[in-house]
Amino acid sequence: MDLRVKQKFEIYPEDIASLLMQIRSTILNVAQQDEISLTETLKWGEPSYISKTGSTIRFDWKIKYPEQYCIYFNCKTTLIETFKEIYGDVFSYDGNRAIIFKKGTEIPLKELKHCISMSLRYHKIKHLALLGA
Repeated sequence: MDLRVKQKFEIYPEDIASLLMQIRSTILNVAQQDEISLTETLKWGEPSYISKTGSTIRFDWKIKYPEQYCIYFNCKTTLIETFKEIYGDVFSYDGNRAIIFKKGTEIPLKELKHCISMSLRYHKIKHLALLGA
């Protein structure tokens, strides 16, 4: 784990750190499954995962919204628009930039893995209808 990301996890509340560690593991597992090399770092103070073939994925929890945490996608892509088209209300969204999760609710992992995969491969699939979904 990147040292700065590790330090960031140390300042999250314990329950949030556990939830975000699950998100981190999911991102890393999808990258491994899709044979995509990732760089883990902090961008804008948030754990971030950069793929040369895709779009950066970030996640975070904000003290201002203590009952939720988010996964952020580049708002200049068609990722969130595509997720909405494919998965509708399976997720809650923040405009065209994030998927929002509420503490205490189960993460739809199968659907989330697909979204992560599309993001990590975005530059290869952006020309396809619904990103090849």
